[in-house]
Amino acid sequence: MAVLRRLETEQCPPPTLDELCALLGLRSRGSLHKHIRSLIELGALEPIEGRHRGIRLASDLPGEQGLPLLGKIAAGRPIEAIADPEHIDVPASLRTDKTCYVLTVEGDSMREAGILDGDYVVIEQRTYARNGEIVVALIDGEAATLKRILQQPDRVILYPENSAMKAMEYHPDRVSIQGVLVGQMRVYR
Repeated sequence: MAVLRRLETEQCPPPTLDELCALLGLRSRGSLHKHIRSLIELGALEPIEGRHRGIRLASDLPGEQGLPLLGKIAAGRPIEAIADPEHIDVPASLRTDKTCYVLTVEGDSMREAGILDGDYVVIEQRTYARNGEIVVALIDGEAATLKRILQQPDRVILYPENSAMKAMEYHPDRVSIQGVLVGQMRVYR
């Protein structure tokens, strides 16, 4: 599966059985074919009908819910969002059926909402939000922050969930929404 994931990431065509045998260090195409059939039955692979190179990773693998980890997001003062080419496993219950990605939280401005420094937040990518939602807001096209949003015709207010911090107010032209919080994960180690 890792071989197929790497080939997909590199945008290579699906491998033939001979190529898969060589990549996996196997000698028998027959036993590889049996393994592939089993993985198709389990839903881990999908056949591509009518193609010589006829398999690919299933789009919704059980236990393989990887989303891109796109860097860090400030929960405090805005910082620049940095893109990393990593993926992180995310349970289906913490994401939506829309395009989602993951960011690592830095700071404590959202602690009263239960979002702590080092948490992973799952963001549904979209350019709009309802008032009161927690959003990834891009300020002046360069610094991103995680805050609760209130949008009015003449201003956008980004509220921290930390009573020791003040809200940030901007003209609507200065703020663009990059996504809305839909899930959160925390590692205890």
